[in-house]
Amino acid sequence: MTSTSANLATTTVASANPWALVPPLGNLDAYITAVNRLPMLTVEEEQDYARRLKNDSDLDAAGRLVMSHLRLVVAISRQYLGYGLPHGDLIQEGNVGLMKAVKRFDPDQGVRLVSYAMHWIKAEIHEYILKNWRMVKLATTKAQRKLFFNLRSMKQGLKADAAALDEGTHRDTLSPNEIDTVAQKLNVKREEVIEMETRMSGGDVLLDPSPSDDGENAFGPIAYLADGSHEPTAMIESRQRDALATDGISLALGGLDERSRRIVEERWLKVNDDGSGGMTLHELAAVYGVSAERIRQIEAAAMKKMKKTLAEYA
Repeated sequence: MTSTSANLATTTVASANPWALVPPLGNLDAYITAVNRLPMLTVEEEQDYARRLKNDSDLDAAGRLVMSHLRLVVAISRQYLGYGLPHGDLIQEGNVGLMKAVKRFDPDQGVRLVSYAMHWIKAEIHEYILKNWRMVKLATTKAQRKLFFNLRSMKQGLKADAAALDEGTHRDTLSPNEIDTVAQKLNVKREEVIEMETRMSGGDVLLDPSPSDDGENAFGPIAYLADGSHEPTAMIESRQRDALATDGISLALGGLDERSRRIVEERWLKVNDDGSGGMTLHELAAVYGVSAERIRQIEAAAMKKMKKTLAEYA
């Protein structure tokens, strides 16, 4: 088959069913090759399909409008390969924007679909990049988005100009004059330029890194950002300890006889003026006229009874 015959056959197949030229499965290169073979629409064909879609909701017409502009998505997506995201994902998001453009396209506006669709394709790709370039979204406001997609290229241009004038310039950050230049060109505040440059120069850091191969836990921000004093479990335990130390102890002491309560209080709950502990077993033995061993037995029985009361209280 000659080259002319092959091209004619391809055009005939595309006219009958343009989807047949795009393989359902395969690698990215095969997809790009296939969409670049799809025929472009003339102005009259584009207007006809657009009106059929608008007036009759003709899905076949919508499909032909989409298929004829898939190469545009591939071309636009190449401009964003520098962000480190998969080319296939960029194309996929761009195709979503193309379909939105086709759905909203008005043939009576006096513009070609290619001009109208570029905005929607870029908008979807921009949104995808902002959501996936970093774990934490870097740009939310209009000014931040403008800086995100222009700062890096402008920064490289400014550095190239500075290097041409001064070969010893090797700064990674923008100078005050360069910051003012960027802010003026993009019509944003210089503080916003500084903030975005700082955000883009940093990287993602795991709050709680995974253990290393040797089993040791890696040090991460969680180690110094965590506030143990306000951790729910710690707060509950603290309140329980406070309750046991006040109301619980009072209740447990109230269940003892007078001698046992005084022995416990003198031994454990009183502090002398010099900071030393309470009375010793021998000192209490002298007060009650019994042996130190008997005081120890009374104390042990009182402690056992208090533990039971505190356990029930808790």
